[in-house]
Amino acid sequence: MAGSTLGTIFRVTTWGESHGKGLGVVIDGCPAGLALSEADIQSWLDRRKPGQSKFTTARQEGDRAEILSGIFEGRTTGTPIAIEVRNQDQRSKDYSAIMDIYRPGHADYTFDAKYGFRDYRGGGRSSGRETIGRVAAGAVAAKILEQLGIEIRAYTRAIGPVEISPEEFDWDEMNRNRLYMPDAKAAEAAEDYLEEQMAVCDSVGGVVECRIDGLPAGVGEPVFDKLDANLAKAILSIGAVKGFEIGDGFEAAKRKGSQNNDGFASREGAKGRGGIYKKTNHAGGVLGGISDGSQVIFRAAFKPTPSIARAQETVNRQGQERTIEIKGRHDPVIVPRAVVVVEAMAALTVCDLMLLFMTSRMDRIKGFFEQYR
Repeated sequence: MAGSTLGTIFRVTTWGESHGKGLGVVIDGCPAGLALSEADIQSWLDRRKPGQSKFTTARQEGDRAEILSGIFEGRTTGTPIAIEVRNQDQRSKDYSAIMDIYRPGHADYTFDAKYGFRDYRGGGRSSGRETIGRVAAGAVAAKILEQLGIEIRAYTRAIGPVEISPEEFDWDEMNRNRLYMPDAKAAEAAEDYLEEQMAVCDSVGGVVECRIDGLPAGVGEPVFDKLDANLAKAILSIGAVKGFEIGDGFEAAKRKGSQNNDGFASREGAKGRGGIYKKTNHAGGVLGGISDGSQVIFRAAFKPTPSIARAQETVNRQGQERTIEIKGRHDPVIVPRAVVVVEAMAALTVCDLMLLFMTSRMDRIKGFFEQYR
């Protein structure tokens, strides 16, 4: 299977299936000397693991990270870092009744069309459990970015029709409710809405918003490896994501240039080159595919969980019509557990582009090697 590797310098390859013996990731290109422990990775995995509330699957996975290589005496060695998480609570028999049936909204049909067979036990590589490797690698990338003064924070912007209010925005509140919404009133309304949909055996979608602070101007490669293009690819590679927008996104299509352009100004002490900064940030921190020194802000739209316990019309592998009611343990909403996945994918993207940024100018390359003369 191609397509399991991401990155140019900071490269990650994820492996494993939802009902296999385990899942994990191999990270290549991580600089030596970074302080790193299993606890650093575990804190990220704990945010995505199941069983945290009634709004997530009841599957009880410990999701314990084990570093197999690339660390010596608490620091990275510059060699590949292998991280493994063993599966513990698989119930493959929950899926035996649908082994020949294509579940609506799932990748069953497309995997079968591509490979000639499929792993029906939870979807295999198309399962949300595949994101374990992404999150583990994202934790490492975030530690590198932390050393560079770059912070990435994601949160739930909307659950179904319930959206947070800018006036009620509170970072601390995000960690006080089960939906990772930085708005107490919106979180309460979203929980009520979720309860209503769960009562009728339905599921809900939503939006995750992410902010990147501290990114200097100049990050991103023009044309095919633009910062926004690479972020879009990384975020859209998350299984349930159906939309991506950066800055004002699709709202920009409704405006005139005089309304949408971000005017430049300068002041002493501003972080930009020569004290230059933008008065507004409709562009979301990216111009021409390159960071402009402003906050990078983007959103990802997540579809409703396709596994629902109500009757749906479908067909089997032979094309015969069937009615399916999906059993097992499934999230009524994916969004809360996906917040950390969005953070991880953003961290992987930015970390790789920061390492590429170091080689973009001769003066920086010469400055680096001067110390060794």
